[in-house]
Amino acid sequence: MENYVLNNIEVGERIRKIRKQLKMSREAFAELINISDIFLGQIERGERSLSIMTLASISTSTGVSTDYILFGTPEETPTLKKITNIVENGSDNFKNYAYDILLTSITYFRKNEKDIKKEIINNLEKSKKQVKK
Repeated sequence: MENYVLNNIEVGERIRKIRKQLKMSREAFAELINISDIFLGQIERGERSLSIMTLASISTSTGVSTDYILFGTPEETPTLKKITNIVENGSDNFKNYAYDILLTSITYFRKNEKDIKKEIINNLEKSKKQVKK
């Protein structure tokens, strides 16, 4: 097994790069991942380490693997490959439109995650009741 050494400065630079690729301000990105913009700035500069919860939040909010965030190891998931295949064949206008839709969806999901999960559970329970009938 390889030994990895975490370097807070490199981790912070990767997080900053992710944020800039998303064209998000520090404040907006911090809100998305549920931390303060001051703490995000400290992480991006390598002054502070991020917690497992913050790492998970960044990964789930952006679709970027934790391996990449921590170690710089690129990893493309099957879902990301599907999205990439759809988007890469589109015009620049389509790519910008797709990006705006994804960003809006992520923001909406994060703000309404509990309600969305409840609705999914309720729908599953209704389906189970219908199957039993």
